[in-house]
Amino acid sequence: MSFQFSVPCLMGVEALAADELRFNRFENVRAENGRVLFEGEWADCARANVILRCGERVLLRLGAFRAETFDQLFEGVRALPWEELIGKSDAFPVKGHSLHSKLFSVPDCQKIIKKAVARRLEKAYGQSWFEESGAKCQIQFSIIRDVCEVSLDTTGPALYKRGYKLNAPEATLRETLAASMVKLARYRGREDFIDPFCGAGTIAIEAAMAANRIAPGARRDFDAEDWGCVPEGVFDEARQTAIAAERHEKLALTASDISAEAVELARENARRAGVADCIRIERADALSLDYRNRSGILMTNPPYGVRLLDVEQARGIYSRLGSLTRGADSLKQYILTSDESFEQMYGRPCDKKRKLYNGMLKCALYMYFK
Repeated sequence: MSFQFSVPCLMGVEALAADELRFNRFENVRAENGRVLFEGEWADCARANVILRCGERVLLRLGAFRAETFDQLFEGVRALPWEELIGKSDAFPVKGHSLHSKLFSVPDCQKIIKKAVARRLEKAYGQSWFEESGAKCQIQFSIIRDVCEVSLDTTGPALYKRGYKLNAPEATLRETLAASMVKLARYRGREDFIDPFCGAGTIAIEAAMAANRIAPGARRDFDAEDWGCVPEGVFDEARQTAIAAERHEKLALTASDISAEAVELARENARRAGVADCIRIERADALSLDYRNRSGILMTNPPYGVRLLDVEQARGIYSRLGSLTRGADSLKQYILTSDESFEQMYGRPCDKKRKLYNGMLKCALYMYFK
């Protein structure tokens, strides 16, 4: 049986997630604002959860309908085939959001949707009470301009939660964003790669995982594995196939930070990610390194002056780094920041700029590659 799935993404990476799905031969891939759609069977759902680097989760789309009243919301939800997906003892919590719609109270919408699903299951199973002690079938809804879309979350904890990051500092970069930056640079492990403001090591770790084809979800669990409607073994097969394709080659990849604490954290995260042997992680001042005699890729997420340092200190870093990298014609540079004056501080206009979001913070990736 074929389904339609939705992969929510950080704003700005939809095209990258769509390219990733197409490259891996998923069917009917279509990018929209904030998400990418594809079609497939349960095996495709499992494979997407295991291998995707840029998407946030995989949702099974169940239906969309107009809902301007609670009655319309109730009937639209009740019409969906919940008994084909949710077992008698499964838990079915509800969460979602509403924007620009007459039904604006999220708690009230949650109650109506929960009630509608329960009524459908009562009729299907001939019981009036559901203990919800079994598998978790998380219902997700969105109501945008009075159109309600309902899905089941097959993933569980978001895909950016790879499992390798411990005790992350406050300004850490989300794994899916780091992976998207690596994809934009087309890094394949064939050239030098440096992150001189590595923090928790996220960029270098994601670069190493991509270069060595280490699937980010190959060693974690997913909610849909426990659903009775999912064929047994499809997630295990997806994981085993992904692990069989891995490489573990040493790379010319360096991560450094001025903070000894950050360096130790990055080393531990790299170890947990299985790439400790692929990356050289060292303590160094980014503003004392020699960049002019280097080639390859410099990719980094320096302080913005938002959560670390202040704006003037951050701009001083940009200015000094710009001076140090001026004339480094063989070094492609990718720098993420929320400071709109970055190019002025860096001392030269970028070749290309890509709008991205680091969580809720609007940023841009400034690219120098010509």
